[in-house]
Amino acid sequence: MANLLGVTPMPEPKMGPLRSLLAASGLLKTATCQGMAPGYIKRADTQKLQTVFEKYASLEIEGVKFMTKEDFVIKYLELLPVANFNKESLHLLCGVLDQSKEGRISFAEFQAFEGNLCAPDALYKTAFQLFDTDGNGTVSFDEFLGILSKTTLHQKIPFNYECDFIKLYFGKDKDRKITYSEFSQFLHDFHEEYASVAFKAMDTEGSGFISSADFEEIMSSVKSHLLTPSIQANLRAAAQGGPNGQSVSYAYFIAFISLLSNMELIKKVYLNATNGSRTVEITKEEFLYSAQMMSQITPLEIDVLFVLCDLLHQTGKVMYSDFQEIAPEQYMKQVTRRITEIKAVANPEERSNFMAVLESLYRFSLGAVAGACGATAVYPIDLVKTRMQNQRTGSYIGELMYRNSFDCFKKVVRHEGFTGLYRGLVPQLLGVAPEKAIKLTMNDLARDKLRHLNDGNLPVWAEMVAGGCGGASQVMFTNPLEIVKIRLQVAGEITSGARVSAWGVVKELGFFGLYKGSRACFMRDVPFSMIYFPSYAHLKAEFADENGYNSPLSLLTAGAIAGMPAASLVTPADVIKTRLQVVARAGQTTYTGTLDAARKIYAEEGFMAFWKGAVARMCRSSPQFGVTLVTYELLQRYFFIDFGGSKPTGQMSEATAGAAIKSDNPDHVGGYQVARPIFTGVESKFGLLLPKFSH
Repeated sequence: MANLLGVTPMPEPKMGPLRSLLAASGLLKTATCQGMAPGYIKRADTQKLQTVFEKYASLEIEGVKFMTKEDFVIKYLELLPVANFNKESLHLLCGVLDQSKEGRISFAEFQAFEGNLCAPDALYKTAFQLFDTDGNGTVSFDEFLGILSKTTLHQKIPFNYECDFIKLYFGKDKDRKITYSEFSQFLHDFHEEYASVAFKAMDTEGSGFISSADFEEIMSSVKSHLLTPSIQANLRAAAQGGPNGQSVSYAYFIAFISLLSNMELIKKVYLNATNGSRTVEITKEEFLYSAQMMSQITPLEIDVLFVLCDLLHQTGKVMYSDFQEIAPEQYMKQVTRRITEIKAVANPEERSNFMAVLESLYRFSLGAVAGACGATAVYPIDLVKTRMQNQRTGSYIGELMYRNSFDCFKKVVRHEGFTGLYRGLVPQLLGVAPEKAIKLTMNDLARDKLRHLNDGNLPVWAEMVAGGCGGASQVMFTNPLEIVKIRLQVAGEITSGARVSAWGVVKELGFFGLYKGSRACFMRDVPFSMIYFPSYAHLKAEFADENGYNSPLSLLTAGAIAGMPAASLVTPADVIKTRLQVVARAGQTTYTGTLDAARKIYAEEGFMAFWKGAVARMCRSSPQFGVTLVTYELLQRYFFIDFGGSKPTGQMSEATAGAAIKSDNPDHVGGYQVARPIFTGVESKFGLLLPKFSH
């Protein structure tokens, strides 16, 4: 099915320096000819195929099993209804396999057809076998007419079989037989010719124009395989959006068909114009400039493209996501195998406020698990960071306990054991779960609302506002959590003191004491999230492969890189918060508030004191948020529930039909995994739709 669309080769889109670096390191995959290999279907094991055949074969002659027409077409492939099926269509479909024309299918024929389905040109081979009714390896005009006259298209719009086009292939007396290779070209050209014949039939006055209603009729009958649901619903509006109002000229008609037939080329033009980005909106002028190198695309086709895009979102611009609603025969492959797949609403229009609340609870639950995973993964680094930030110089007499972060790590392990690296982890997990959950949930919720207010678009300022909302909302959990965690982490520095417990810290501080340093916490968490979430969203799109899919490694990398600037730039606020929340020991400076702490730290220790632990903080926050975000996104993929709202990008991959729409039936093995889409492609691609019911 990879050949359903003819794709014209063109230069690869330019890559920015970041994408080039990632491609060189192997984190970003680019399309290659070799990369197409997984799209081919592997032949079925003979023994397994024999078992499947015998399961469905109901006819036995002299000890040999055969499939009847009903066994193969209705019971096995389910191409026709069980009751009231059209017997003539059944006979024609079964004739594709029944090369002996005995009215039954042997295992040898069943296996041979399975091999044909694995071939790259399976679509055309199947169509050829459908027309080769006598099985002699050629197609005569009478065979062609016999099949075509049974189709619904022929009954709607008759074709003139006396035209020069038919004579060019079958000869002026129509007595020439054509081979498979000739037939494949003929069938392609015939369907293109049918569109022109249909236009002429509708243009009764010979003016070169048809009505928008006639345009809709032709496209729905002759070119239905080019129509996505969005285009099908807007055919008349698309016709009226042309230069001639209610009428459609022949030039506009051909440009419309040509555009939809070459959407893969259109995608490449877009990617060339955006240097490979899939999230940038571009104008018609920018698109025209990028298309200059390709003579296959005309300005009128680009006009049609922007008419269709305006029908979808009325911005006057186009972005890659528009092609998902326009591009025909585009298949999306669910790469991750889902553990659950629940559709809470039939369509987004049925989404209620209750469903929106349930969606937030769903995100909150997944965010809690993701936050706990992220915190556990980097807790030892966090402990080292806290002890380094609490180490005073200038106001405390005595030898420095730690020379650097690595020295701190070694001494903790030496004096407190490996478990000392996880001192205070339990209260951290109890607090970090709701903290990260509300942060992720509020960010997603704010992004959804702001996207809705901006007609489906989310500018950078809106991403920053959404991130800020997430950061502000988490402080109610973050501050109590961190003051307890910090006091437990630094307690290990005093070996002679009484054992400190989380509950003891809570009782000592009281409710209001748990929010000591909350202003500094706001100063840290709000800017952090305003930097982090927009950076992650853009890096995630940048790291997606050529099919739009984000692998777990690309998600982890995007999350980790986004955490670096976000964590390092807010370190001063984190230092102030740590100093306010830790208990000052004898001889150490005490602080009365955020400004007092900032002033005294600067006066006693200098400007660089505000950046203490910056490396450790970056080493902790960067992987923590990388682990948290990759866990959060993977949980949404594995435990999928569709509430009718927005869905994370990067979890689906564009794929050819052969790779994307294989059958889920375990009995459809080998080539039979794509048997149904092949037969469907023969019907839609070439207009060979056979009636399913008898009348």
